[in-house]
Amino acid sequence: MRAPNTPPTRSRKTCPGFSCHGPGSNFNDAKAFVQLSLDYPKTPTPIKSQNPLAPFHFSPNFIDMNQDLSRRALLKWGMASAAVATLGQTHAKTAEYTLPSLDFAPAALEPHIDAQTMTIHHTKHHAAYITKLNEALTANPSLQAPTLDALMEKIATVADPAVQSTLRNNGGGHWNHAFFWAIMAPAAQTGKPSDALLAAINESFGSMDKMKTAFAEAALKRFGSGWAWLIVQNGKLKITSTPNQDNPLMKGLVAAADLGTPILGIDVWEHAYYLNYQNRRADYITAWWNVVNWNAVNKHFSA
Repeated sequence: MRAPNTPPTRSRKTCPGFSCHGPGSNFNDAKAFVQLSLDYPKTPTPIKSQNPLAPFHFSPNFIDMNQDLSRRALLKWGMASAAVATLGQTHAKTAEYTLPSLDFAPAALEPHIDAQTMTIHHTKHHAAYITKLNEALTANPSLQAPTLDALMEKIATVADPAVQSTLRNNGGGHWNHAFFWAIMAPAAQTGKPSDALLAAINESFGSMDKMKTAFAEAALKRFGSGWAWLIVQNGKLKITSTPNQDNPLMKGLVAAADLGTPILGIDVWEHAYYLNYQNRRADYITAWWNVVNWNAVNKHFSA
């Protein structure tokens, strides 16, 4: 395939006065240089090529080649072209998401969340979401976004239903889990809600205990798999829940009433708790409050 803006290849008959040999009979590798002379016959002065691998001079009436265009010269030209093409492909390669490290050891949240659950949840489930997300973006590089947050907001605009579903499930899975790890910490390092956050909780729910009760209810009522969230919506706190790997950033996919900025969230997929709590989701939710990283929640709230 010829390069953009490169005139079509001429045959051997269009190369008078010198040997047009090389790969193929149409002087394929040097066609751009030959055609500059043939297609622009009114050039007032000779033009010297800037390519050291093709030291040709072009004029209105002839093509003067330095020595003979040998197979070796053509080979060099082909290698240089391939190198440029490879460089372009490398530059265009899509960025890949990677599995974030935990800020604590897998056993650090025990007895509230056991080490085996944390290890499987992090290195298997979360890692799988990232792998599938990267595969989808590699196949559809135009869907890349500058940040993961921005990707969440544009998923609804993806026209292909299959690609949209892949990004929704796996992009959401990556965002949700990265957020989840960051808002947990060993019980002795969780800190406490800031005065500003406490004031907002009291304004929206009446008290911290009432907020926890409402949050637990949303998490328990989420049928099947999903998440419960404490979000900031229009300047006030609100509790909501989403199915599967949806989150409150997904405009156009999640109901407008559930959109907002998450500051706290809990995973109620069974893989998050079943090894230790089996079907006792309520016990898992109660225990989880012991490892909520209020220092991180405060930062999300004040951002």
